[in-house]
Amino acid sequence: MSELADAYLNAAIALLERLRDEEAPAIGEAAEVIAEALAGGRRLFAFGCSHSSLPVQDLVYRAGGLMLVNPIYGPGIAALDTRPVTLGSAIERLPGYADAILDNAPVEPGDVLIVVSVSGRNPVPVEMAASARARGLTVIAVTSRAYSDAVASRHASGKKLADVAHLVLDNKVGEGDAVLEAEGVPQRFCPASGVTGTALLHALVAATVERLVARGVTPPVFVSANLDGGAEWNARLLAENADRIFYLR
Repeated sequence: MSELADAYLNAAIALLERLRDEEAPAIGEAAEVIAEALAGGRRLFAFGCSHSSLPVQDLVYRAGGLMLVNPIYGPGIAALDTRPVTLGSAIERLPGYADAILDNAPVEPGDVLIVVSVSGRNPVPVEMAASARARGLTVIAVTSRAYSDAVASRHASGKKLADVAHLVLDNKVGEGDAVLEAEGVPQRFCPASGVTGTALLHALVAATVERLVARGVTPPVFVSANLDGGAEWNARLLAENADRIFYLR
């Protein structure tokens, strides 16, 4: 393996070990909130802008995934579906857009919303969390404490995502996200938030499943549709839980 490839994998492993060692209490607390809500008939939503939507998408409609994770999308800011891609960065800074998205989402008081933003500084994720909280949802932020602390908020209030969420999960990446340096390259390169953010959310799902089972609730989980009987299994559970699944509508 190349020296830099090895360095990247070692950096990612080190961050994952920090997640395991440092974020376990926060993951447990967030999982308890989600499990309590789901066991009580409430719903679970998740949101992220641009690349921060990718960890959310990795939870949804996939083998081994919890069926009850509902993504909230806004036109122009979901991953890289906007052309030119720079427009998505501009839309993420639009005040008021988060309220428009939530006004058209099926959220209700008592639901839980996960908001992912690595820097936590842009208006849309900040307002998404603040508005959801004002509407009676419990908000769980996934962000980088180090990155967020190193930059100024772009929201008029001066607040960042971590300031307005009920609970915060730290993805552990540093300022700027990139983890490698090399002679001949003037800036750091190879980001790690995709690795740590996705791992953090899957760990949160795992802890939530554990707590649902402890409550006597069988969590609806996707089986790979490429396994014999998988499609039938999934269709049955999707139908049984249709009142809390919105991404098929």
